[in-house]
Amino acid sequence: MLSWDDFETKAKPEPKKQEPQPVPGALQTEQQAVTEPSATYEAGSASSASAPTAAQSSSAVEAARAAIADLDVAPGLEELEMGAARIQVDEKRIINCRADLNQLVPFKYDWAWQKYLDGCANHWMPQEVNMNKDVSMWKDPNGLTEDERRIVEYSLGYFSTADSLVANNLVLAIYKHITNPECRQYLLRQAFEEAIHTHAYQYCVESLGMDEGEVFNMYREVPAVAKKAAWSLSHTQSIGDSGFKTGTTESDQELLRNLIAFYAVTEGIFFYCGFTQILSMGRRNKMTGVAEQFQYILRDESMHLNFGIDVINQIKLENPHLWTEEFKQEVTQMILEGMELEVAYARDTMPRGVLGMNAAMMEEYLHFIANRRLSQLGLKEQFPGAQNPFPWMSEIMDLRKEKNFFETRVIEYQTGGALQW
Repeated sequence: MLSWDDFETKAKPEPKKQEPQPVPGALQTEQQAVTEPSATYEAGSASSASAPTAAQSSSAVEAARAAIADLDVAPGLEELEMGAARIQVDEKRIINCRADLNQLVPFKYDWAWQKYLDGCANHWMPQEVNMNKDVSMWKDPNGLTEDERRIVEYSLGYFSTADSLVANNLVLAIYKHITNPECRQYLLRQAFEEAIHTHAYQYCVESLGMDEGEVFNMYREVPAVAKKAAWSLSHTQSIGDSGFKTGTTESDQELLRNLIAFYAVTEGIFFYCGFTQILSMGRRNKMTGVAEQFQYILRDESMHLNFGIDVINQIKLENPHLWTEEFKQEVTQMILEGMELEVAYARDTMPRGVLGMNAAMMEEYLHFIANRRLSQLGLKEQFPGAQNPFPWMSEIMDLRKEKNFFETRVIEYQTGGALQW
């Protein structure tokens, strides 16, 4: 074991010159480097040119010591106006909080921390799903009908882009404007899950041997897909601007628009037609690997939606001046716009009846979903009496059903550290 004393020993006599011997490896051992400081080098070699002298090393160390000795910690705290005080629970807020964001505890929003823990417990990876049956069925000319193939292609085309849009919005826009550390903790988990979802769609596309360029560029080429992507993007441009700041009624409402657009519409409405179609396919023992991937994704997205609704309602509670009658009408229209775009997508993907459903049934389902979103936001339902024609979707979303362990993994998969015995 070397100590600092080893560097203060007297220099050893100059060793006798010997013929150069081959040294195994490109680097000397640590022992050689320490005990042979006076090894002879050829003049002008790269090593001698780049090696700092003892005086230079001493000067650099002294400069580093001087810099940290004079380090002023105040500038980093000035904008927080907190000095060295500890954070109190009542000082925490979802937006426009002046408290130190680096202090995670004490928690104010236990629901946010619990959702983070639940997300970690439900970790999964796309490669864990067996895609062999799907590959055989996809390559079999008689494996799927033309309408069923259309559904698979459109679903992978839209969702592969949608989850990237959601992830970009989280990382580049929402995260910096949410001023609560436990909520930010969940946002980090959600951003990772969105990356997993994009990975899952890529894994499905690659496994099936589909044209990757065509699928991933569908949001630029297929109108029903492009309109949904464009609608989502239109609600992230403002707050994604580097100069955007919250703190005024106008800017805070703009942030709320973004949250509603992405949580209540993009993840709360735009995903439902495609998910219902793919999961209906899986219930008929078709494309079971793709359906299983979508089932895991739906579980994550359900939690994203619930988190987003909680954040929106908490902001409303803490900032009641934002939730004006005019703004309520605007939000209602946003929900209805999202529903109409999804209805158009349903008609485009299901020109005929398929998988025990049709566009009319999907429209009824989307009326039901729109009512749910409006109700969750404290707004008036717009489709009285709308029913859910796919009650089995509620069962899948509850995720309390288990699959045959010897055929596939259980849906309620959790990491080992989170299992309860």
